[in-house]
Amino acid sequence: MPRLSDTMEEGVVAAWRKQVGDEIHPGDVLVEIETDKAVMEHEAYEDGVLAEILVKEGDTAPIGAPIARLAVAGEPTPAAAPAAPAPVAEPAKAEPAPAAPAPAAAPAPAPVTRPDGGRILSSPLARRDAREQGIDLATVAGSGPGGRIIRADVAKAASAAPAAPVSTPAQPAAAAVAPEVAETDELIPLSSIRKTIARRLTESMQSSPHFYVTKTIDAGPLSQLRAQLNERLVAADKKKVSVNDIIVRAVAVVLRDHPVVNSSFTPEAIVRHGRVHVGIAVATETGLVVPVIRDADTKSLTSISAETRALAGKARDRKLGLDEMTGGTFTVSNLGMYGIDHFTAVINPPEAAILAVGAVRSEAGVKDGELAVVQKMTMTLSSDHRVIDGAQAAEFVRDLATVLEDPWLAIA
Repeated sequence: MPRLSDTMEEGVVAAWRKQVGDEIHPGDVLVEIETDKAVMEHEAYEDGVLAEILVKEGDTAPIGAPIARLAVAGEPTPAAAPAAPAPVAEPAKAEPAPAAPAPAAAPAPAPVTRPDGGRILSSPLARRDAREQGIDLATVAGSGPGGRIIRADVAKAASAAPAAPVSTPAQPAAAAVAPEVAETDELIPLSSIRKTIARRLTESMQSSPHFYVTKTIDAGPLSQLRAQLNERLVAADKKKVSVNDIIVRAVAVVLRDHPVVNSSFTPEAIVRHGRVHVGIAVATETGLVVPVIRDADTKSLTSISAETRALAGKARDRKLGLDEMTGGTFTVSNLGMYGIDHFTAVINPPEAAILAVGAVRSEAGVKDGELAVVQKMTMTLSSDHRVIDGAQAAEFVRDLATVLEDPWLAIA
């Protein structure tokens, strides 16, 4: 199972594009993998024949776990010896008792499956899970490349050993607090993307001290500019631009002068990014996705508009590539199309800020000293206080408001 996104821990086999017995060549699409963000095609790297499918369509496997076996063309399929990891799980059930009292005796069978002279190869996640569950890695047979122990192997060992479940029955007891499910209720299993959204946004709220700066601007010039541009674009048989396209362009321009806002937090240092990559929050049927417009400050308004449309379409079809949804340095979230006047957004880690944009609305106000109907728009910057001070956030929002109230500055 390949790692196809920076937050991916496991993947779902969405569809096999090759079947057992098919010849495989470099560049052939072998399988479609559903990650926590998209459905992505995975290509073969070398020639061979698909000898065995180890993970069926719809099943989940952790990163690094084998999902298929390729054989050299002409090689007889009896070489299904790699299927040995499956039987290993069965004997493990028969010997749970020796595993706990005498870890020294248990490693004896393990070296047989380890090519490194008895050295235990394991992934960091496998080691962490084994430590938390009291599993001796010497008693676990690895099914990863070269006999490497992966998370799934530790999980199998934990389910096979009675000692581990006995020590953790208190955890499931907490489920008793969950609300009862009535006959009219519907249980919706968490998808990979929903699990990731839940985990990352919870981490963001728990680890990043959020604070908020809000400003309402005169959106009349913004609306006028958009109308003028779209009139010319339509006459030239080109696509229209949206208010959000102009906002993204303005944000990118202002970020160049506010590097502290275009930053990320790490435990050891604050990273001030030398390039401006703006993420665009896109709502899809399966959850929120944030494709990234790279070097947005160097692109024209029409280029940003075209790229936003293309990325949003791919996001809704779950066809985004890894490079199209990673590397963002700042995010814009706009709920104006839903008629929302004002909201606050959760920072997309490891970024240090996110801009929440409301709808352009008409309201009574004073213009040129007279009562009139004016257009307003409210925006709120959520900032990570570990990186951005209050005055720095205020300066960014002030300068952004200046550009949006004279939007020709954004496209000049």
